[in-house]
Amino acid sequence: TLPVSDPSSASNWAEVALEHLKLELDVDLVRKILRSAAIWGARVVAPGGAGAVVLDARRLKVLEVSVAGVAASFELGPEDPVFGARVTIPIPEDLRTAGSTFDVRVVAEAGAESSAVQWLPAEQTAGKVRPYMFTQCQAVHARALLPCQDSPSAKFTYDATVRVPDWATALMSAQRVGDEPAPDARRAFRFRQPEKIPSYLLAVAVGELAGRSIGPRSTAWAEPCMVDAVAAEFGADTESFLQLAEEITGEPYAWGVYDILCLPPSFPYGGMENPCLTFCTPTLLAGDRSLVGVIAHEIAHSWTGNLVTNASWEHFWLNEGWTVWLERQILARKLGDPRMIDLHAIAGLKALREDVVGHIGESNPLTRLVPDLSGGVDPDDAFSRVPYEKGFNLLCHLADAMGGDETFLAFARAYIQRFKGQTVTSPEFRAFAEDWAAARGGDADLSKVDWAAWYGAPGMPPSTRAFDPSLGDACNRLAARWAAGDAGACGPEDVAAWTSLQRQ
Repeated sequence: TLPVSDPSSASNWAEVALEHLKLELDVDLVRKILRSAAIWGARVVAPGGAGAVVLDARRLKVLEVSVAGVAASFELGPEDPVFGARVTIPIPEDLRTAGSTFDVRVVAEAGAESSAVQWLPAEQTAGKVRPYMFTQCQAVHARALLPCQDSPSAKFTYDATVRVPDWATALMSAQRVGDEPAPDARRAFRFRQPEKIPSYLLAVAVGELAGRSIGPRSTAWAEPCMVDAVAAEFGADTESFLQLAEEITGEPYAWGVYDILCLPPSFPYGGMENPCLTFCTPTLLAGDRSLVGVIAHEIAHSWTGNLVTNASWEHFWLNEGWTVWLERQILARKLGDPRMIDLHAIAGLKALREDVVGHIGESNPLTRLVPDLSGGVDPDDAFSRVPYEKGFNLLCHLADAMGGDETFLAFARAYIQRFKGQTVTSPEFRAFAEDWAAARGGDADLSKVDWAAWYGAPGMPPSTRAFDPSLGDACNRLAARWAAGDAGACGPEDVAAWTSLQRQ
């Protein structure tokens, strides 16, 4: 079921579903213009019909619109600095009834001012020879890439063709189909995404790129001068992470390929879980595979976030809290020590306290697990460790209430089966959890869970599990020896078996 509304989108996805996108992108790296020609396959889903298709757009030039192959008028509303403008496209009278299907074609241009597109001159790349372009659409920036229904609740499949200079390679959050020469010294790359995605997972990157195989379904991509380092850093773990995630969730990997693109240093995140193509920062290239936990997190998103998606940004914890849980399950199984979950949880709580107490403020409403984003709140302002760590701690609380981690693993698998390919809200999650626990019986009893406090109270979690501190205690003991002036008696053997988190 769909939420009543998404406060971060003006689009009418609950009335008209845009189910498939045929996309053509022309990338001009010199003039910094990305021209899109998007054909949306539309279906009227509102029982009472719909009179218009309403899209989100931000700082775009909308050049032309057609509906069912006929040129159409459109209205571009006033521009909000955060959410942009609504594009209203009237639907012909004979196509307004429920069940009607038709195509909507929109041609637009995004320029240097687009918040979704990063245009890098050659000097800002690793190779220093060719320019580079990449997109970052989370949370509400897909509307700055092309007019769309920019809500996580609006999922669609897509096919795309990207035309770039003939020296460049284009990659997208999709399976690669092929490439061929195009007019005017250009090359056309074709892509297919058969799984439904929300707009924030639409991604494209263009530059001088090379690829190295790092597994049966994975390629490491980067500029030629650094691609071997990327392959060496991630090659030993990527496939095993994927297999462990499949084992934990009981659900096969849905996206066909899992590739990694290591971007130039200006990429503003550790990683971004674009389907089929994780974007990551070169700061992960430690040379000793010590930071591959970020890749485990992005791989986990292939199930929790990309396959099961928060219905709006008010329910972001359902993406990130679940992904932290799955990431820590993967790493613990990879290292063969369940205490790794506790070590990461203790470190996560410390980081959460620094965020909530030290920076945001314990009474700040944005520290609620389910914040109210109505009234023009920018979802980017609500991003913090709260959805990650407070969400993870709620899941641990539910696991204890269900009788332990083994029972919760069965619940996690049932949750993914129930909502895969769909979106979910916090109330829907609660209802599913309570129904599942009631049907399970035995020790699975959620009657004492204070959902109002977990969802609505600002600040730190209402309660936390007594996590096993033993792996962290070893670090504290060694630190105490150093602080007491006993550093000379410490050697490499003291930390040889430690993980990167312990060494931190």
